Amino acid sequence: MQIDILTLFPEMFPGPLGESIIGRAAARELARIQAIDLRRFAHDARGTVDDKPYGGGPGMLMKVEPIVEAVESVRRPESVVILTSPRGERFNQRLAAELAKKRHLVIIAGHYEGVDQRAIELAVDREISLGDFVLTSGNLAAMVMADAIIRLLPGVLGHDESSVDESHSAGLLEYPQYTRPPEFRGLKVPEVLLSGDHGRVDAWRRRQSERLTRERRPDLWEMYLQTTETELK
Repeated sequence: MQIDILTLFPEMFPGPLGESIIGRAAARELARIQAIDLRRFAHDARGTVDDKPYGGGPGMLMKVEPIVEAVESVRRPESVVILTSPRGERFNQRLAAELAKKRHLVIIAGHYEGVDQRAIELAVDREISLGDFVLTSGNLAAMVMADAIIRLLPGVLGHDESSVDESHSAGLLEYPQYTRPPEFRGLKVPEVLLSGDHGRVDAWRRRQSERLTRERRPDLWEMYLQTTETELK
């Protein structure tokens, strides 16, 4: 997979994407990440990439020309172009898995008060938001999305089934986990996990996932129940 990140701050990359699992994936060429400076596509010697919004209002907007021309410089027939935006669809594990199947992603890291709407209409396939909050820029959002997507690529994790068993992968939060020692300061590992009975372990984990989701994320629990009811029909 190739991920091109169009940004006003290319020096922020690879940053966390150059470390740990994602860094090793890049070293093994399972994923390629390139940060492209949007100022290269400015139309003046000063590298201007923003301007005041028509109609007035606070802040500045990212100009249309640098974004569209930067996208055109890297876009291929199989590309999916994403704009990080607070008004975009919510990023989640399902969407990460969907995007992990693509061969080429172009992520535009939004900045300032927003982006000229014409850039979105001409060059963007999807607007995506990390959640109901606002970041200083879209660079961190681009990093988070790239991390979540790359780790789902075949061969990136030590055990490919690891990504299947995580929080949100099945619509539920992940169950509690334990490792040695079996007891610490009076707190014991649940007996069922020491039993060697895989059927009991699986059932316990399922119950715990359901309990945690119901208690902590009633929105996810409601979606899970609806999905389960649909599958049973």
